[in-house]
Amino acid sequence: MIDLLKSLKCNKYVKYLRYVLRHKWFVMIECFKKGLIIQGILHDWSKFTWLEFKAYANHFYGPNEQKYKEMSKSKGGYAKTDDSPDSIFDEAWLHHIHRNPHHWQYWIVNDVPMEMPEKYRQEMFCDWIGAGKAQGRWKGELKDWYEAHKDKIVLGKQTRMWVERELRGENSFYKIS
Repeated sequence: MIDLLKSLKCNKYVKYLRYVLRHKWFVMIECFKKGLIIQGILHDWSKFTWLEFKAYANHFYGPNEQKYKEMSKSKGGYAKTDDSPDSIFDEAWLHHIHRNPHHWQYWIVNDVPMEMPEKYRQEMFCDWIGAGKAQGRWKGELKDWYEAHKDKIVLGKQTRMWVERELRGENSFYKIS
């Protein structure tokens, strides 16, 4: 029995499941604080599809797990570990962003960013905070993370203004806690 528990603890699927549940928990808490009850419950549900689950577990907790850990520290998040081709992971990532409208990539059409509806902007913020907390990195650093990544985040003009007002604490919706 002890051997089974040890092998399960080291299993890439168990490791990834633990991460996803932790991430969903933190995002759900943030969404609930903002009154986004349904979004908090359903957030990232597609990560439980086998297409995404298997690809993410293999990518982040498979043979390159150590490489991922090192790169995630420098990139500041749960990102693809490098630019090398990984068609299975890439397919899973596309599957994920095109089923979850809280991702800014969902709103890119013909290389042009559309404006994100308010409820998805709010969920995106909760997601960014929840991801940081799930990775054990959150200490109110969302502004720093955004500044480091904003050149790669393609947003419509109004959406970007909303995000940056939120980060300055100017909107009534969001207070970073």
